Amino acid sequence: MGNVYAHVGQTFEPVPYDVVVLGAGRMGSLAAHFLMLERPSLKLLLLDQGGLPNEEGATILAPGIWTALDVPPGKRAQADWTRRLLTGDLSPEDGGLGKAGQSDAPTLPRGMVELLENSVDGSVPSREVSGLPADLADLAALPFARLDPLALSYSAASLTTRAAQSAVRTGADLMLNVKAQPTQTGVKLSRLSVTNTHQVVVHETHLLEAGQVIVAAGAEGPHLAENALGSVTHHARAYRQLPRLNVDTSDTTPVLRAANLTLRPYAGGLTLVPPVHHRDPHGYAPTGGRLSGVPVGLRRETLEDVLRTMDVLPALGTAALELGRSVSDVPGAWLSLPQGGWPLFEPLTERHWLLLGGEKADLVGPAVARELAKVVLESVK
Repeated sequence: MGNVYAHVGQTFEPVPYDVVVLGAGRMGSLAAHFLMLERPSLKLLLLDQGGLPNEEGATILAPGIWTALDVPPGKRAQADWTRRLLTGDLSPEDGGLGKAGQSDAPTLPRGMVELLENSVDGSVPSREVSGLPADLADLAALPFARLDPLALSYSAASLTTRAAQSAVRTGADLMLNVKAQPTQTGVKLSRLSVTNTHQVVVHETHLLEAGQVIVAAGAEGPHLAENALGSVTHHARAYRQLPRLNVDTSDTTPVLRAANLTLRPYAGGLTLVPPVHHRDPHGYAPTGGRLSGVPVGLRRETLEDVLRTMDVLPALGTAALELGRSVSDVPGAWLSLPQGGWPLFEPLTERHWLLLGGEKADLVGPAVARELAKVVLESVK
């Protein structure tokens, strides 16, 4: 069992580590899990700036969705392996986490329905599809549907927590509430505390030596690598909003896709997932737009996506859609955009690695984290 450093009241004595994972989100926690599962004797430290290992990026605002509709043949093996991990059908020897427990968010076999204007190979009449929320879509305008019966929804946050817990049980150390920065020989730790006036301050700093460092800081990862190590990458990030549509759904409501939007059943309603149109520059501050001169919380690109889709999804034109009055009223988060669009890892220096998930981490992210773990272990004596 490893040590958990949750607050600065717990004394930390810096010692060299074999591997330090910077970021206890989904990709970082999974990498730590696979590393410790493969080599329990590894001296590993998992770090996070938050108060618990969690997926605090865009995925905490909506369930993760696995579907084969998005997967090209070259990624199918990674996707199939990921699905077995998510359903608990993967053995511990192959990296499995087991079945979700009673206190974990469930993995639900929902299926996916893509509503289409025109017929494609394998499509069926949309009116024959069951389980669609009433009055959501104009099926006369979208008369065809493409189906994926194997699609499922799951909690990326629950997956992250389980992976981090597995790593700690196997012997990894976990430090929370810490700001970390890669150095040429390891990492610099700035342990955070809160004053009696609720200001977050740096309580103490440590320089740590590490044989290998995995930078899994999500959308901040490329920027952090460039500032701290001088490693220029070609990855990007974008701010994506996920507005809520308050229509009735259940645990059997399928994931929907229509026009340019994906609609994910979540907490008795639907979360709208718009496409990412372009990268946002570092330092961009998200702002809301206007609808008929009235300020709303949706940024301009998201508002245009909704307006373009309103004819075929008439529910978007009702009070069921939460527009907000400012950008803070609509859930949103920064999303990493790996070059090529798919999760990946790449070397930054001889001892530093960049690990990125992005919007397709739902489909193959765990498999990519496992592949990096195997590569890193080859460099650890």
